[in-house]
Amino acid sequence: MADSFATLKASAAEMAAGSIDIERCRDDFPVLNRQVHGKPLAFLDNAASSQMPEQVMRAHTEYHSRYHANVHRGVHLLSQEATEAMEGSRETLRELVNARSTKEIIFTSGATDAINLVMQSWGRANIREGDEILISTMEHHSNIVPWRMLCDEKGAELKVIPVSDDGVLDMEAYASMITDRTRLVGIVHVSNTLGTINPVAEITRIAHERGVPVLVDGAQAVSHMKVDVQKIDCDFYVTSGHKMYGPTGIGILYGKQEHLEKMPPWRGGGDMILSVSFEEVLYNDLPYKFEAGTPNISGAIGMGKAAEYIMSVGYEAIHKKEQELLRYAVEQLQSIDGLRIIGTAPEKSSVVSFVIDGIHPHDIGTILDLEGVAVRTGHHCTQPLMERLGIVATTRASMAMYNRKEDIDQLVAALHKTIEMFR
Repeated sequence: MADSFATLKASAAEMAAGSIDIERCRDDFPVLNRQVHGKPLAFLDNAASSQMPEQVMRAHTEYHSRYHANVHRGVHLLSQEATEAMEGSRETLRELVNARSTKEIIFTSGATDAINLVMQSWGRANIREGDEILISTMEHHSNIVPWRMLCDEKGAELKVIPVSDDGVLDMEAYASMITDRTRLVGIVHVSNTLGTINPVAEITRIAHERGVPVLVDGAQAVSHMKVDVQKIDCDFYVTSGHKMYGPTGIGILYGKQEHLEKMPPWRGGGDMILSVSFEEVLYNDLPYKFEAGTPNISGAIGMGKAAEYIMSVGYEAIHKKEQELLRYAVEQLQSIDGLRIIGTAPEKSSVVSFVIDGIHPHDIGTILDLEGVAVRTGHHCTQPLMERLGIVATTRASMAMYNRKEDIDQLVAALHKTIEMFR
């Protein structure tokens, strides 16, 4: 197994990179100071939802306490301030992913909603009977179910790219699976279960050579690594606020402008129109064409502040810190008798899933909670991947920039205690 993690060894360039003042960083996240069942909290469930810094919470509170009003429609000062703050967040998020224009940034309720928007709008307009949609074995349910629904409706075929036992995408199989009937490739940037970082730019290049657009699920990527949608050249990219130190119920869809302009609206209502009569509806310009009704204004503002926070820390420092934690976690967990790590790809994000012989992950998670350790147990919304790997569930520890080695030590000590209880 050690060879599988060879690229996790710190390079000289990494060690010379910027670093995070961990205690100062943790001070921004008040929840990290609380105790759980009388034990200090070791929060290792960041792949499900990361915690929010005070800067994000203050922005949320300031909106509600100082200028709570609807956006885009009012001439009074509060409405103008709310509009300015929300559109300012759109610009910040454009900068975060390096989109060409704010017209390419659509606010949604999250990554799942964004994928469904593409399915309902682009998919229904472009997928026909006999067409093929290509996804991978490691996809989250949110990037499986919408396409399964569309294929069932249209009579199209859903094809699945295989992964190796180590959790690496089979790129040779992928290239061979694209046919003249392939209409879309949907691929996860970082697996929420395995931590595998997929080569999305190469995946996109191969698809584009055949004229096939690509949607990338970036929910697990944006908080960990610099995402440049222009370099990736993907056609769509989605992410969620709560995965990147922001609020729940908010996310974005990035889409190339040429696609978004051709796509029909999915939802109808206020703000997505220019004029309405009983005979005709004229739709609004981008990005508002896809944002019907009153948006999650405070959520959008909070997500923008979360993006500002990430950029202020810097991806170089975040990557260095999280890779140090990943190396340490792998080293410590490998020393536990009967523990097997699931997902040993050379390129990994700070996620470690594992199983322990003879102990169900749900039992592990319950005991860890009593020791103050928050992890995720179950199939992680990747049931087809679990079936491929021949397991029912895993325990998953996922780390963020504010975690310390002490959190890993607390996890390992709790795991030893768990094993003693069952043996």
